[in-house]
Amino acid sequence: MSMLDVRRFVANAIPGRLVRVFASPYVSGDSMEKGLRVADDLHRERGIDSTMDVLGEAEKTETKVRHAVELYLKTLDALRDRPYCSISVKPGHFGYYVSPDLCRRNIEEMAAACQKAGRGLTIDMEDTDLTDFTLQLYRELKPKYPILGTVLQARLYRTLDDIDSLDGLQAHIRACIGIYNVPEPLATQNRREMKENLLRMIRKLFERGHYVCIATHDVEYIAKARAIIAEMKIPRERYEFQMLLGVPREKVQRELVAAGEKVRLYLPFAVDWDDAIAYLRRRMVESPSMTALVLKNIVKRG
Repeated sequence: MSMLDVRRFVANAIPGRLVRVFASPYVSGDSMEKGLRVADDLHRERGIDSTMDVLGEAEKTETKVRHAVELYLKTLDALRDRPYCSISVKPGHFGYYVSPDLCRRNIEEMAAACQKAGRGLTIDMEDTDLTDFTLQLYRELKPKYPILGTVLQARLYRTLDDIDSLDGLQAHIRACIGIYNVPEPLATQNRREMKENLLRMIRKLFERGHYVCIATHDVEYIAKARAIIAEMKIPRERYEFQMLLGVPREKVQRELVAAGEKVRLYLPFAVDWDDAIAYLRRRMVESPSMTALVLKNIVKRG
């Protein structure tokens, strides 16, 4: 059994109530208002920006999809006096599994609203069955809505070629390893190779003139990314560093902010804790440190 299989077993075996108790630092709260308070505190106390995400799984009915869209629009309305916040959405949450056309309409509605409000919108990348749809939708909408961004994942073998498909867009790309576990032959299973691919992505995205959100918690690779930035003489207006809420990286975040770098945390909130627990289980599978933290806390409590 691989370590990935072990983490998957542990994540699924821990009761949801314990996942909620011990992994909840990764979620900003159980309401929009609580999420906004966390975003406000991060900006005021630490100079850190946020991207807000309403947690939710793949919705299967138009009613639930519409509810998700309305909640995002309500969140956007609350961001009008918060220039330090952007929004991230998932195609599955916006109706892809009901109808790709419904998802397309909903994301364009959200993009138009964000463009009008002057707030960034990122289309998150989910599992590989949505990769082509997400990138095609991004290519269609980006010229019309300059505030729009999307995500590319270093684990996928196709990603360097996908960067070629964005030529001329001046894209806004979150470059990350990716949380969704993808098997061979679509993705490397080697963690070190994923991180080296991330550096290749960052370099190529800069070469093609894109804005890059460098999303990693690995201090070594943050330093390597900054070395690329220095070597290529990339201005600060063309990149930022992104991390997840709850991951203990306060020291490097402080150092980046003190150096004048923009840092943004992915800040999810839940209105249904079942959605939060599903998100946290995925994070446990992906993150050995998070799994260890949850197990340590359970042992202490026991």
